[in-house]
Order: sequence, then C-alpha cells, then structure tokens
Amino acid sequence: MYGEQKGLVFTNEKCIGCNKCISVCPVITANRAIKAEDGSQRIEVDGEKCIACGACFDACEHHAREFVDDTEEFFAALAAGERISVLWAPAFAANYPNEYQQILGGLKKLGVNRIISVSFGADITTWGYIKYITEHNFTGGISQPCPAVVNYIEHYIPELIPKLVPIQSPLMCAAIYAKKYLNLTDKLAFISPCIAKRDEIRDPNNKDHVSYNVTFDHLAKYAKDHNIKATPAKNEIEYGLGSIYPMPGGLKENVYWFCGEEVFIRQIEGEKHAYHFLEDYKKRVLGGKPLPFMVDALNCAQGCIYGTGVEEEKTKDDDILYELQKIKASSKSAHRSSAWAKNASPAQRLRNLNRQFARLDIRDFMRAYTDKSKGNEIQRPNPSELNAIFSDMDKTTKSLQHINCSACGYNTCTDMATAIYNGCNNKESCVHYIKGVVEEENRRVQEISDAMEQKNEEISRKNEEIGRMVTEANEEFGTLNVSINEMLDGNNSSAEESTSISMAMAGVIDFCNDMRSSFDEINTLLDQLGGNNENITKVASKTNLLSLNASIEAARAGEVGKGFAVVAQEIKALSDVSKNAADDSNKNKDSIVAAIKSLIESSQNLMKVVDDVNERINNLAASTQEIAASTTIIGEVASELHSKFDRISSL
Repeated sequence: MYGEQKGLVFTNEKCIGCNKCISVCPVITANRAIKAEDGSQRIEVDGEKCIACGACFDACEHHAREFVDDTEEFFAALAAGERISVLWAPAFAANYPNEYQQILGGLKKLGVNRIISVSFGADITTWGYIKYITEHNFTGGISQPCPAVVNYIEHYIPELIPKLVPIQSPLMCAAIYAKKYLNLTDKLAFISPCIAKRDEIRDPNNKDHVSYNVTFDHLAKYAKDHNIKATPAKNEIEYGLGSIYPMPGGLKENVYWFCGEEVFIRQIEGEKHAYHFLEDYKKRVLGGKPLPFMVDALNCAQGCIYGTGVEEEKTKDDDILYELQKIKASSKSAHRSSAWAKNASPAQRLRNLNRQFARLDIRDFMRAYTDKSKGNEIQRPNPSELNAIFSDMDKTTKSLQHINCSACGYNTCTDMATAIYNGCNNKESCVHYIKGVVEEENRRVQEISDAMEQKNEEISRKNEEIGRMVTEANEEFGTLNVSINEMLDGNNSSAEESTSISMAMAGVIDFCNDMRSSFDEINTLLDQLGGNNENITKVASKTNLLSLNASIEAARAGEVGKGFAVVAQEIKALSDVSKNAADDSNKNKDSIVAAIKSLIESSQNLMKVVDDVNERINNLAASTQEIAASTTIIGEVASELHSKFDRISSL
C-alpha cells in the first residue's frame, strides 16, 4: 500500500494525474485528486468508496494502479502447516490451458489438501437461481456472481438491494458445498480472476467460508518465481455447463439451457455500461415498469475470463475464448439422463438438474445483502451551492457550465462540480479554469512585457545617455589624468622649489645676521667719529682763540703785522671750516646712526618675517608632499574608474 490509501486498489508512485482513471470510474467520489508538496497532482483511490471494478487498470497506461490480494498470506499459511484446500475458477483452465494442472499439482505438493473446481459451484448457482426465481416469482432479479456489481448496489443504489437474487455466487456455493456436504474443515483459498472477490469473501454475510483470494496475476508470478509446478492434479468433482460462467452471458446461457430461450434475460457487462444500466434500472424498478426474467450483469466487458485479477498480457488476444469453447463443448454430455444432455429439451434438463441436486437445501446457499450506502452517499450540491462552485471556477454562464469536455475525467461539468463539493477534487483540474488562469496570466505577462518593452526603451535611451556620459567621463578622466600628472609634476616642482627657497631664506637669515654685525661695527666707528669731531671742535675753538689773539697782536704791530693778520685770518677761516665740518660730521653721524638703527630694526623684522616665511615654506613643503601622495591615490582611483567605464562602454 502507498501512503494512507486503504482498500483493494491503490495508486503507486507512477501516477502523473492524467485523470484517465476518473473518466472510467463509475463512482465520481472514488478517486481523490491529491496535491503533492512539489505542486504536482496525483489521483489516489478512496478505499471506502472504491468498488474494485478495476476499470482504472485498463485505462491507466502508466501502470500507476496496483491491487492487493491474499497470495502472500496464502503461501505463508501453507508453509506454516495450515490445512488448506483450494477452489479454482473455471477461467483458470482457460487462461492457463497448458500450465494450470501443473500449478495445481505444485500446490498439492506444497501441502494443499483438496482441489475443487468452482464450475461445480456454478452449477449449484444455476440450480438455485432457477429454483428461487420460479418458486418465488422473483422476476427482474439481478444476478450477483460479480462482487463489483454487488459492491456498487450496496454502496450506491441500495434501492436495488431487494432485486439482487439472494443466491450465493459459484464461489460461495462451492465453498458451502465443501464445508457442509463434504464436511471439509480446511480453510479455503480461491484461485481467482477477480480483485473484488476479496470483498465478497470478507463480507460478514458470507461467514468466512473462504479465507484467501489468490488472483491469477499474483499466483502466476509467484509460481514462476518459486518454480511451483508438479504432476498435474485432476479435478475432484465433475461439473457441467457451469464452466462457461466466466464468459460474457455465461449465466444467461445456463438459464437458456434449462428454461429455453423464450425467457427474456437482460445481459449487460462492462464498466462503461453496467453501472449506467443499473442507475436506469433503478428508475425502471421504482417506476413499476416491465422487468426481464433476470439481469445477467458482469463488471468486466469480456467476462471473468478477462477479469481484473488476470495478467494483462492474457487479455490481448482471443485464445482464452477458444479454450473456453473447448471446455463448453466437453461439458455437454450426450446422456439424456444428464442435466447437460445436448439432445434433451430444456424442461428435461431442468428436471435432471433438480434431481441431481435434490439432496441440497436451497436455504444453505442463500445469502443476505447489506445497505452500505450510509457514509458513502454522493452529496449533491443544491442550485445555490452549485452556482457558487461554478462561480469559483469562472463558469458564470450556462454555456460555460455545460462545456462537458471531460478533460477533468468526469462526464459533465456538473459531475466535476459535485466532485469538488464532495472534497475529492479541485478547480485546478478543470481545463477551462486553468485555461482562464493561463489566459489571465498571458494577459498579465503581456502587460508586463509591454511595460518591460517601454522600460527597455527607456533603458535604451538611458543607456545611450549613459554611453554618452561614459564617453564624456572617459574624456574627462583623460583630462583629469593629464591634470593629475601635471599636478604631480607641479607638486614635485613646488616641493623642490620650496626646499630651494627654504635654503635661500636660510642664506638671507645668515646675511641679516652678518649685516647686523656690520651695523654694530659701523656704529662703533661712528661713535669713534663722534669723539674725533669733538676733538676737532675743541681744536677749532682753540685755533679760533689763537687766531683772535694773533689778529689783536697783528693790529698792534701795524704795517708789520698785516701779513700776520692775514695768516691769523686764514687760521680763523680754517678753524671755522673745521668746526663746521665737525658740526656737519656730527649731524651726518646722527643721521647715519638713526638710519642704522632703523636698518637694524628692519633687519630684525626681516628675520622675523624670514623665520615665518621659512616655517610656512617648510609647512608648504610637507603639504606639497601630502598633496603629491593624495594626488597619486586620486590618479590610481581615476585610472581604475576609467578602466571600469571602459568595460561598461564595451557592454
């Protein structure tokens, strides 16, 4: 089993959610659309709703459906020493004409006690049907050898339960006969062509007469894998026309054999038709319309010989039908006392049949049915609820509500809405809804595409502008690089010039210091000049006094003293000149001293200015070096940006 699925049929990991299983299933709620975590969808089987009709096996080309039976449990019990006898369906001989007896012999070798053909049980069923129908005037009854049909009626059309013929199937008739009339205490295993037989044998109404449903498919694989074959086993009980029950219309032909073809038997088979027929038949029964003698209904279109538990490759040709025809021919006895006498009339055959089974009590072979519809009812939405579901599916008009494309697997949009209402599907399974979603998405995508196209145009324009700006930027970066290089050269030159100026200013400071020293020496000499001028002034004063005295003496000497007077006059003139020169020299010395003081003060100020300039030049030199370093970094960044702009331009 896979996941939480329960029941006889389940979905494996191969499911792709194609909805084919839904399209052939007679029960719209038996399949559930399950969304996986990755967003994918798979169709799982609801074991409570499934009738095990097997239609999905034929429809699913992905082999996503599997079934369970009791094959493994049967062989495990046999190996454990459980006492088991085998009942085998007549279709087993038709499907495996060359192997079935060897396989039965292999089972015998493994410990199976008795091996009995269900064909004998089919003969009992035919006897029971005719006896019950004629004695109870039970016309219009539905045959029940097919457990899938019984499942459908019990679960979904309980109104037809009273119309199910209350006689056991060939399997159960054979089992009851073995248990009660052969006093067999063994557990019974059924070699079966049908998946749904497991439901029948486990039905409480059938009192555990049979323990194991071993399908042809699983048995054939197990026998091949474990080499189960031995000396052919022979049939232990003779049988008649019950061997053709697996054929389509096999039951009908048995009834015709004993009642004549004047009776009307409605034959119906196949999943596509049987369940639609039953729904219509319910209306006929409830409406009091004429009914047939009986209804021979089979789930499988080609009868039990191609049942749901048969290997797939066996269903691909008609070989089985030809084998069954051989069995049918051999079942018809030539002895007129036999119920199977070919040359006897239907009435004679029926008398022979009743005589053959005279010791049987029909009550032993009757069965009851159970109304299992509670909890399995298909909930039908009322018009308001249906419209709400359709509205959610964007089906807002009558035409949209009746597209009935069946892509979802359901025959009609109303069935799909009903499935959604019952919680077993979702609107995402509707092609119309998804188409609408896709169209809406396409519209949105187109809008986005148009918007993107506009954006692309804007981006294109922006790109052109950016390209132009990049080109301009590249040109600017070229200019910037040249300027930076010039700045680097200029900064380097400025640094060198600053250093030269600093050195020159140092020379100016030395010159100022030397000049100050010279000014000090000049000042000393001027002081000495001042002293000399004082001496000259003193000498001039004395000379002037001597000249005055000489003039006086010359005057006294008269004519003789005139020459001396002239000398005295010249000496006076010389004294005056000397004095005037000394006075002028003192005046000049004062002016020179004042000028020198002013020069000394100016030189001191110049030294201060030179010191300040020198400090600033030193700072300028340091700043120039920092500027040069920063300019180098700027140059590197500019080069990198230039390179990136080149790459952008190339995109």
